[in-house]
Amino acid sequence: MKKMAIVGFGGMGHWHSEFLKSNIKELKLKGVWDVREERRTFAESLGYKAYSSLEEVLQDPEIELITVATPNDFHKPIAIQAMRAGKNVIVEKPATLSADDFEDMMAVAKETGKVFTAHQNRRWDKDYNIVKRIYNEKPIGDVYMLESRVQGSRQVMNGWRGAKINGGGMVYDWGVHLIDQALDLVKSPVTQVYSQLFYIYNKEVDDNFKVMLRFENGVGYLVEISMNCFISQPRWHIAATNGTAEIVDWGDTGKLVRLKDNGNLGWDEKIVYTAAGPTRSMAPRPPETVEDLPLPKADPDLGEFYRNISDAIDGKKELIVKPESVLRVLKVIDAVFESDKTGQSVKVNI
Repeated sequence: MKKMAIVGFGGMGHWHSEFLKSNIKELKLKGVWDVREERRTFAESLGYKAYSSLEEVLQDPEIELITVATPNDFHKPIAIQAMRAGKNVIVEKPATLSADDFEDMMAVAKETGKVFTAHQNRRWDKDYNIVKRIYNEKPIGDVYMLESRVQGSRQVMNGWRGAKINGGGMVYDWGVHLIDQALDLVKSPVTQVYSQLFYIYNKEVDDNFKVMLRFENGVGYLVEISMNCFISQPRWHIAATNGTAEIVDWGDTGKLVRLKDNGNLGWDEKIVYTAAGPTRSMAPRPPETVEDLPLPKADPDLGEFYRNISDAIDGKKELIVKPESVLRVLKVIDAVFESDKTGQSVKVNI
């Protein structure tokens, strides 16, 4: 059993400790370092060692792995210091605040030979894994457009997440997850990025945004985050050549509608009159030409993330969340900020 430490014991640091205790027998959390005394005291109350400094963590010969769960702007220096001290490192997302900074971190991982990755945990979400099955198994044909949304009406980002200096904002908070899912799903280079960021309630960092990705294989992908939405849309809307799917929430609530083989049966040229006037192209499809299908099943195990890292440290398996995939996400995020700044789409090859 490998011993590890968590640096930064706020909400996510505490989440990691609880998840490890309940799900991961291969790793044991020995202790915690946080700059705040009250969080160190809290860690001690849970039975963990409260280190007096980051240096004390790095000097502990029993510690093989460190999870960095500090504000985003501290990820890079702590990760580099930890790897050079001989520790394997997981950083919370976003791994850092630019692709250039992450390349510096990757270089140190290569220099030291340490395992280094980011906590892209939403690759294990149930809804996303259902989408993966729809995309890869093609029950409604070839998927050509995906819309991925997370919407709420909180209007407030807690703590440092509302501060620019710390890498706050919704692109770094939620966008990094949804963009990671997009790149993990569509095995094709991103060729174009267009974005618009909004600063509705926070004038320092984005609190709403829309990003449109174009992939080389022709797939379009809309990512949207809103903290000012009072009528939410489905979590996913998927358009394919022979049908449509939607997933409403984080689970398996939704529907999948497929065109029958005799999909033109009963279709005629009758004009339909609507409040907007006559139409043929938008006339309702006869119900006998389509069929409802159940959504595919998915039962992902998030514990695989930490177990995989333990195996990677032992040289048994390759990382699932490879640094190269994290770098791609950060390159797309760089393009998101560039597109918003210029008001133009950005051509890329990512």
